Amino acid sequence: MSTDFQHGREALGARLRELRVEAGLDGKSLADLLGWQRSKVSRLQTGRQTATDEDLEAWAGAVGVPEQAAELKARLRGLESQQRHWRRQLSSGHAPVQDRYVVEYRRTATMRGYEATVIPGLFQTPAYARQLLVQNAELMRTPRDTDAAVQARMRRQEVLYEPGKLFRVLLWEAALHAAVGTREVMAGQLDRLVGLIGMSTVELGIVPLGAPMALTLKHGFWIFDEERVVVETINTELQYDSADDLALYGRVWDQLDQAAVHGHQAHRLIARARAAIAAT
Repeated sequence: MSTDFQHGREALGARLRELRVEAGLDGKSLADLLGWQRSKVSRLQTGRQTATDEDLEAWAGAVGVPEQAAELKARLRGLESQQRHWRRQLSSGHAPVQDRYVVEYRRTATMRGYEATVIPGLFQTPAYARQLLVQNAELMRTPRDTDAAVQARMRRQEVLYEPGKLFRVLLWEAALHAAVGTREVMAGQLDRLVGLIGMSTVELGIVPLGAPMALTLKHGFWIFDEERVVVETINTELQYDSADDLALYGRVWDQLDQAAVHGHQAHRLIARARAAIAAT
């Protein structure tokens, strides 16, 4: 989780603690008033849990300052769309960002993801990853440390072979046809996807072109352990961890999964893309 996000959550927690102390209440007394577990009061005060609007309204009321609820919720709004701008993250190159992902993926047990335009880093070949990293360095005008970044991205994939992990990933079929690099690069990448089908830690689904959809196809996103969502835009990485946002992205993933094909049907779509490359 981003340092800025955590600092903001800790600052909100400190404000909640301040209001409790000013009301002359200890943690147990406040928990009793609210009908909460004492541990919840502790987690909110220390920034280990993100409050909801309802939590903040209840807290403000219990400590006798209901008029403070609006200010507390304004602080929360600043956390719910936590941004990490790519130019700042990439100021020292791509490798440090890839190293951070290695750590985040290692501590994640279950992940649900969706990509519409690109093969996700978790499944990329070195050649495909190199093309994307070079393109991005040129676009963002950041230092080019391609070799180190590719190596770090490949280290991220070690989690695919760890028992107990599960990566449930959906791709829109168009991502199979988006040419990244040469025909050889794309052929190798598609072969890599075929090799992932059937792995115990991977559930790969592909949403076919023309499939009946319950909703329009959205941007890519990743749900980490049903605790936070990461969304990448061209210039920013966004993180959300409110219950409402998790539920929303979970519903979107579920609906996309209903339109996706798996197993031999997914293999057939990859083979179709592979044949299209060979024919060019």
